[in-house]
Amino acid sequence: MSTWGTHWWRIVPLAAGLLVSVVASGISLFGMVPIVLWCVLARTWRSGFVVGMSLVAVHAWFVVPRQLGWSGPWVPSYIERFWLYAVVTAFVCAVGLAVQRWLLAGLGWLFAMIGSGFFITVVLLFDALEAKPRDEGVLPGPSGLQVVEGAGYCGSGNCSRDAVMTGDRAPEVVREHLESRGYMARSPERMCWAVGVVYTHEVCADMRTISADKVEVTWYIN
Repeated sequence: MSTWGTHWWRIVPLAAGLLVSVVASGISLFGMVPIVLWCVLARTWRSGFVVGMSLVAVHAWFVVPRQLGWSGPWVPSYIERFWLYAVVTAFVCAVGLAVQRWLLAGLGWLFAMIGSGFFITVVLLFDALEAKPRDEGVLPGPSGLQVVEGAGYCGSGNCSRDAVMTGDRAPEVVREHLESRGYMARSPERMCWAVGVVYTHEVCADMRTISADKVEVTWYIN
């Protein structure tokens, strides 16, 4: 029998997980770890395929909504893509291993996966203490506008970035752009965007209209 006929239930989740990683956020090696791990540990095609595709679905949930600019309490934040993703996928793998009556043999792998997720999270949080916010849906700016990013600012335990966008109806175009990325108006000059399943990650963008065709946007973690 061919390799495909024997191992199709391993190959399909691997290919699907890789497709999610590439389409959603580039090659995400950490996102593929639990999928690869499960395809190695699985012993039967039924549980192997069902759990494998469940892991792919979890992977898609953690990367696709944020990549599409969605917001809300069911959209995982960037940090949760590491620690919470590790916990959820470890639980899914544990259920699969228990069904296969092989839970004890896989506990070391599961704890290592959770530990690596928390380790990466701690490193990212430490780096973010004095770091400027990411693009957070503000950049790249709307097509048709010229975008010039400023130097930004750091002080009082928080950092911000700023950019001046110039073009026809720039203030209205930028507002529509932010709305399409999930931002909601808090005031005429401020729009905010929040994600996070366990811990809310909120980013606000302040818009200062310079002229009818020029607007300055300053965004920061609230």
